[in-house]
Amino acid sequence: MMEQIRIIDTNADNICEYGFCGYKDIKQEGYKRKIDWLKKRFSEGMRFKVLHSAKKGAVGAIEYVPGKYAWRAIDADGYMVIHCIFIIPKEYKGKGYGSLLVKECLKDAKKGKMYGVAVVTRKGTWMAGKELFLKNGFEVVDEAPPDFELLVKKFKKSAPSPKFKEDWEKRLKPYGKGLTIICSDQCPYVAKSVKEINETAQREYGIKPKIIELRNCRKAQSAPTAYGIFSIVYSGKVVADHPISNTRFLNIMNKELK
Repeated sequence: MMEQIRIIDTNADNICEYGFCGYKDIKQEGYKRKIDWLKKRFSEGMRFKVLHSAKKGAVGAIEYVPGKYAWRAIDADGYMVIHCIFIIPKEYKGKGYGSLLVKECLKDAKKGKMYGVAVVTRKGTWMAGKELFLKNGFEVVDEAPPDFELLVKKFKKSAPSPKFKEDWEKRLKPYGKGLTIICSDQCPYVAKSVKEINETAQREYGIKPKIIELRNCRKAQSAPTAYGIFSIVYSGKVVADHPISNTRFLNIMNKELK
């Protein structure tokens, strides 16, 4: 007998019923902050769809929003933008569920009469790789340092292409001195990373970081990295462009302070 899998379209009323990114406890700071963040975004057209197993509950999800409200450093007005997509249990990977979620986004973008769907990808952790999207008809249209790629699936070839903001050096100028953590609640792992790095910086190096919380999509689109919602800048240089562990932070700072 095949396992029952369905896709649940969440909203401000039912979002608390499902976990995401491995978080399921409302008492966890990152979970709570993400829930609050999502509730503010639904009115902007945010969609958070949960891949739900009758046997194991929430096993994956996809989050996307109209490009005007994207929390990535891109120009993608007229497109639907995927923020993140994930399948957590190993036994659910490689079975086509990722493509199933992508098709949900494509369907909503067509329904909204958009140009198509865009997504920022990269190799390694924290963001989806491009393979899933290439398999579903996307193509690479732009790149940003160090290894971010912007992919798109257009519904009409004549549609304008989305692009990265590009002016990275100019975006870094406000953070020329000291240690700055730029963060947002779009990712539930950010709260833990910020708390630990803030404490470690003060304890180990006597440095009190400046913490800048991005309160809206325009601030995220103006961030100094393509990822938008998290970065650490030290003395005018981006030293981390995604949430990192304490150990990784210590290694980075020990190298920077040599």
